[in-house]
Amino acid sequence: MKYNQVLILKNGMQCCLRNGIESDGQAVLDNFNLTHEETDYLLSYPDENSFDAAQEGQFLKEKSESKNEIEIIAVVDGAVVGTAGIEAIGSKYKVRHRAEFGISVAREFWGVGIGQALTAACIECARTAGYIQLELSVAADNTRALSMYEKAGFVEYGRNPKGFNSRIVGFQEVIYMRLEL
Repeated sequence: MKYNQVLILKNGMQCCLRNGIESDGQAVLDNFNLTHEETDYLLSYPDENSFDAAQEGQFLKEKSESKNEIEIIAVVDGAVVGTAGIEAIGSKYKVRHRAEFGISVAREFWGVGIGQALTAACIECARTAGYIQLELSVAADNTRALSMYEKAGFVEYGRNPKGFNSRIVGFQEVIYMRLEL
């Protein structure tokens, strides 16, 4: 699946949203480590990443060649500042209508429209791929993300009071959200 869009952010900067490709492996890995260090709302910590730059590049290559999955990167001034993607829940008949959405944006670029643009891009790609439902999970106290997802049309369908076990704050409630496409 292919994606490419240039937009002007709220701060006036230009941002390119495009497929991550194999040669972006190191930049995407660096962004992963940065974003997962900057917030306690993401699924993992930087030290839990098992990919190296070559493996990240291979992952990006596979996503860019996929018909129903994608990894989109946000590039500002030549630097990867965010990533988002959709991944199939499974290939079995009963679940192949569902995809999972994930996103991370460097703290320096919070609030300028990258998260909204990446979310909209992934929704568009999920529709193009033929999914019926896009799903995500979010820490309940991540109010900025919750607001963004609700504005995009996602609705809550459940909660897990001990969904995350944070190294910093202990258990975090996780909200499950879905968007009917």
